[in-house]
Amino acid sequence: MEVIEHDVVVVGGGAAGIRAAIAAIEEDPNVSVAMVSKVYPMRSHTVSAEGGAAAVAREDDTLEMHGYDTVKGSDFLGDQHVIEYFVEEAPKELTLLEHWGCPWSRNEDGTVATRAFGGMTTKRTWFAADKVGFHMLHALFQHSMQFDRIVRYDEQFVTRLLMEDGAVKGVVALDMRQGEVRLIRGRAVVLATGGAGKCFPFTTNGNIKTGDGMALAYRAGVPLKDMEFVQYHPTGLPGTGILITEATRGEGGHLKNSEGTRFLVEYDYGLGTKAELGPRDMISRAIIQEIQAGRGIEGPYGQYVHLDLTHLGEAKLKERLPFVLELARTYVGVDPVTQPIPIRPVVHYMMGGVDTNIDGATDLPGLYAAGEVACVSMNGANRLGSNSLTECLVFGARSGRCAVAFARGASAGDEASLRAQGEEEAHRIETLRGKNKGGETIAGVRREMQQAMEDGCGVYREQGSMDAAVSALAQLKGRYADLVLRDTSKVFNTEIIAALELGNMLDVAEAVAVSAAQRQESRGAHTRRDFTTRDDQNWLHHTLCHFDPAGPRIDRKPVTLGHWEPEERKY
Repeated sequence: MEVIEHDVVVVGGGAAGIRAAIAAIEEDPNVSVAMVSKVYPMRSHTVSAEGGAAAVAREDDTLEMHGYDTVKGSDFLGDQHVIEYFVEEAPKELTLLEHWGCPWSRNEDGTVATRAFGGMTTKRTWFAADKVGFHMLHALFQHSMQFDRIVRYDEQFVTRLLMEDGAVKGVVALDMRQGEVRLIRGRAVVLATGGAGKCFPFTTNGNIKTGDGMALAYRAGVPLKDMEFVQYHPTGLPGTGILITEATRGEGGHLKNSEGTRFLVEYDYGLGTKAELGPRDMISRAIIQEIQAGRGIEGPYGQYVHLDLTHLGEAKLKERLPFVLELARTYVGVDPVTQPIPIRPVVHYMMGGVDTNIDGATDLPGLYAAGEVACVSMNGANRLGSNSLTECLVFGARSGRCAVAFARGASAGDEASLRAQGEEEAHRIETLRGKNKGGETIAGVRREMQQAMEDGCGVYREQGSMDAAVSALAQLKGRYADLVLRDTSKVFNTEIIAALELGNMLDVAEAVAVSAAQRQESRGAHTRRDFTTRDDQNWLHHTLCHFDPAGPRIDRKPVTLGHWEPEERKY
């Protein structure tokens, strides 16, 4: 078995992972960093982000305002010291990214252009037309290439953390191109693998978003925090789930029902004057209510409402939203210049993730996490649009620096012990290859898992449906052991990858369902029909979900409050 040694191992090649790797090298130019990704970095999911990245940039904006908007958006479940650090670092990171080549759109006077996003009190979302993630990831990746101490391992799927004496010492990775398993040793590991949207059937997330990093940490003993909070984006294309960016509403788009009415203005959903610029959780609920009231539009993939951009004019759409034009024309045969776009809520983002502190550090020595895989407790019960891309930069950088500091004083571990763990993992993977005895298919188990999550953990929830999801997921985990696999090849054996990903998703999905079933209130994205109000007296705390072979175990963690006191969340 090949053994590779580095000081720091970064798992994931998206915005958070690349930023962590760059920060580690800048902290110590002599450090050796492995960047391990199951896809080529420019195929990481950051590339699909469209709308923008938030940071204070205008004279009419302040750090205080950005902080308050984020705390309020989190429904007061965000840790306020984390949020304060985030808003302070955000402008520095986006400016630095421009210096590295990110082509932010500009105003006529040369200043950075900003657009409105939901839940923000002013225009503070920086953008590069509507291909922001694409440009950000290019700038990060190209900048990283100047550092020969960052060594890339593309198309390597990390399946296990290496442990010794209760600390992380590297990872086991399956080389998808060769089918071989190798050890990548490191004194510190940073997880930056993204979220787990593919636990659900209808999502903006690409197929790579299977909760891999969450499952790695969870099975190693690190709790998953606030997993009940799953964000639905209000505007996804029916059928495909492809994202139509919030920037469409930031630029002045309107949501309309079957009667042609701008229902967010006409009816009271707690949005006040915000209308289309309300936070995602509230607008998603409003769309569902509108459909249930009989004012939805029937289509081949169920009911939907309209996103109308026709009044914005062709020139503005081509300048500010060219990708939206392309997506609508290609995938639903609609020209937004003259026709409304069909949309419905779609799973988009997980506020929960690996429990970390402000440094990105977990309770497991040597293990760090940043980006959507992590829950540093910035987003609480609901993330504001355009905060996440900036979060990847701010906490990717901090986790990278802190991982280097930890690695300086940590041992490399005993190679024989680590090699034994690698051999054990290689045997597990080899057992899957061509496993022709079993009665379950990957597609069948995955389909039932996704349906259980849709039924139990959707926009609206209640005890019975959540309990049913918990029960179904426990049964599916048992049936997972009876999978049958036919492909015996080694080179790009996608069946083995799909099976490993399914195992990760089942663990993460169960953590979501169990966490949701125990929270008896409505807060942010967790909306219950049987407990309709927020209950700060009993539920103003984080949920910690611990792995246990007998079933997930739930614990609590205090929320760090500050000078923004909890109040009724109205817009």
